[in-house]
Amino acid sequence: MPEAPANTRWFTYFPEDYRWSSGVVNCLSVAPWGGADIGEVDQVGRRLRKDVGNDALWFREWVRMANKVRALALAEEEKGHRLSAAYHHKRAAMYFQIGERFRTPKDKRAKDAYRLALDSFLRFTKLTDAPRIERVEVPYENGVNLPGYFVHAQNTKKARPPVVVYFDGLDITKEIQYLRGVEEFVRRGMSCLVMDGPGTGEAIRFREQYLRHDYEAAGSAALDYLEARGDVNAGKAAVVGISLGGYYAPRIASMERRYKACVAWGACWDYHATWKKRVAASMRTEMSVPGHHILWIFNTTNFEDTFRKLEGFRLDGVVQRMRCPFLLTHGIDDKQVPTRDARKLFHAVGSKDKTLKIFTVREGGSQHCQRDNLSLGVTYIADWLMEKLKP
Repeated sequence: MPEAPANTRWFTYFPEDYRWSSGVVNCLSVAPWGGADIGEVDQVGRRLRKDVGNDALWFREWVRMANKVRALALAEEEKGHRLSAAYHHKRAAMYFQIGERFRTPKDKRAKDAYRLALDSFLRFTKLTDAPRIERVEVPYENGVNLPGYFVHAQNTKKARPPVVVYFDGLDITKEIQYLRGVEEFVRRGMSCLVMDGPGTGEAIRFREQYLRHDYEAAGSAALDYLEARGDVNAGKAAVVGISLGGYYAPRIASMERRYKACVAWGACWDYHATWKKRVAASMRTEMSVPGHHILWIFNTTNFEDTFRKLEGFRLDGVVQRMRCPFLLTHGIDDKQVPTRDARKLFHAVGSKDKTLKIFTVREGGSQHCQRDNLSLGVTYIADWLMEKLKP
């Protein structure tokens, strides 16, 4: 299959700013699952157009909308309208986190916004009628827990259904991840543990758990936790990772043989090389967050130290050990990771049962992690997991 043309058209709210456009599309893409409303997103976008690239304005306008929607949610709670309140809290959490993600260092205003996101999402979990969601703490290392949500399977009679362990990427969170597929996984009879791993979400913001290359530490901790539960079959567990999670999940499945299936939702072959190119281009390449984000999640102050830590973020020599069924999805016009990296990863994986799905421009889903048509990526992955885990 040929590589995509360099300038394939896709929806860009801010044609001059990939990062901001990516943030808006991240929001719009979860609207089918109640994570955003197109009118609210457009209201924010129109106010942002007066000063594109000003991250202080980005933070202010998204938090402004988040507070507006949260106020609606709290008012509905007071009236006893649980489902309406849940719906509004779900969107408020998304808007708070979309606004906060570009703000580094994480000052008091950023942390306050993030705490409101967590509170709104927790309120959503308690107010919604379905699915059933538990806020959980997964024992990790040195007395530290990793935060997550355990979402119970639906449409199954099994007392112990199979389970999906779901990790995020470089700059995403378990709350945003919930909106990217979890409800589809559980509708197909699989429970789901969605987590903030080291370097992401609450784990870095409030627990100082920085990014590490040996992500199987988190993957093994998740399985240990699931094995201790009586309502899930940890012997039929899959691991899924999106974006940089396309490094985490294959690494985990290669090193932790208890996983019975693995999905890389977007390829990540050599993250050291990816960042070398970004720095060489003075951060003028297509990126989802500001360049200094990588320093924060590694707890470094310069790129020399950061590159030393990135040395371990290579999958060659690792994924050859994988034996479980493997799915890799990638967009042919992914601006962050080229398709050739996806092919390198796919061919290196040692599993006999492996599938490479390249989403084309014509069918949709051709952008990074199918953000231009998230429904295609979500349903393809959910159905593949259902076939492999057989709930």
